[in-house]
Amino acid sequence: MDDHQFKQLLAYFNLSGKGYRKVRKGVKKRIARHMQSLSCRQIERYLQRLAADETIKNQCAALMTVSISRFYRDRRVWSVLEKELLPDLVAGRTAPVRIWSAGCGRGEEVYSFRIAWKDLRLQRNGRPRLEIVATDVNSDYLAQAQKGVYNRGSVRELTAEQLGRYFESRPGGSRYCIRPELKTNIAWSCQDLVSGQNPPGLFDIIFLRNNLLTYYRDPQKGAAFERVTATLQHNGTLIIGAHERLPDTAGRFVPVSGTNLIFQYR
Repeated sequence: MDDHQFKQLLAYFNLSGKGYRKVRKGVKKRIARHMQSLSCRQIERYLQRLAADETIKNQCAALMTVSISRFYRDRRVWSVLEKELLPDLVAGRTAPVRIWSAGCGRGEEVYSFRIAWKDLRLQRNGRPRLEIVATDVNSDYLAQAQKGVYNRGSVRELTAEQLGRYFESRPGGSRYCIRPELKTNIAWSCQDLVSGQNPPGLFDIIFLRNNLLTYYRDPQKGAAFERVTATLQHNGTLIIGAHERLPDTAGRFVPVSGTNLIFQYR
């Protein structure tokens, strides 16, 4: 698959070529294999198959997803969460704290939050109940996330103490498995941020990092952003990726602690 054919596929899904600039090589290989499995030698024939068969279209959409993450990715985010946002959020609170990881990939973000929450509870007693909703369009990523097994590169940002407390090392020492107690109170589900329905209820924090704002183009991106962020509580927190920016219509979001990654909804 050449770049011109790939651009045709991006246009079909209304995806941004800019978002795929550094990762397109691997994505193109996956799509080429999918085309071969369907005996589609030409991109035009492939697009016809996508339009005619929803199952094939969903398979292609999953192959277009990218998951590049690690525990505690973007240290600034986790520093602000641990030192400022979480202590303020739980102070005197009795209602559950609800988190949505929108585009959770293989689960590093979800379990990073569980670790941050657990570390907070070691310092303070009587924390409210934590409820996490984790969604992704790629069912294979979700299956890996629920297993919670990671390689050494994924956990390199964690301290030795955190590794010992929250992971079980696999034979050989190169694979780390999340301990069962960190897998509780997480609802995993397959969801497309553009065309799917929101999870029920309102959320205190939404992680919307390195997916919708990176890989989609307007007007789909703007409409999906409005729908996703409509689930934030008043004064709730939105967290985006390091190389992303909010849509021009996001006037009700105020930066937190001088960052361009964390915003409060007002």
